[in-house]
Amino acid sequence: MKVLRALAGVAGLTLMGVGASLLVNVRELTGVLVWLGGAVVLHDGLLAPLVLLVGMALVRGGVRGGVRGPVRGALTVAGTLTLVALPVLLRPGPRANSSVLPLDYTRNWLLAMVAVATVTALVVGARRFTRGTTTGPAPKGADPE
Repeated sequence: MKVLRALAGVAGLTLMGVGASLLVNVRELTGVLVWLGGAVVLHDGLLAPLVLLVGMALVRGGVRGGVRGPVRGALTVAGTLTLVALPVLLRPGPRANSSVLPLDYTRNWLLAMVAVATVTALVVGARRFTRGTTTGPAPKGADPE
């Protein structure tokens, strides 16, 4: 595990170095710094508290045991997909050039959300099924083997 952490740290530092070297060639550095500052404010001021509130709601809402992990995973995947799709979901109306954004992105995003919910339901169902068949004492008169 220590080797994996060290490799992840080296990879992170390498990527930060690549990013810093790319900033050298930027003509308008203030615009990039404002964008980076906005990303930090958006993450720390909106996204992180929202994730914490959803986590608290899951705990208080009764999502317990083997269900909580898949639900958290599903919310993480759904949130990430939504953040990636947000620019095309919020785009203005029809474009003059129909080849710029040619797909029905709202429908495709909804299909992705349905897929996430379906996979989550299948995982939760499989966990409940396997736990129901492998735990608990054997019925009276059943062969112990």
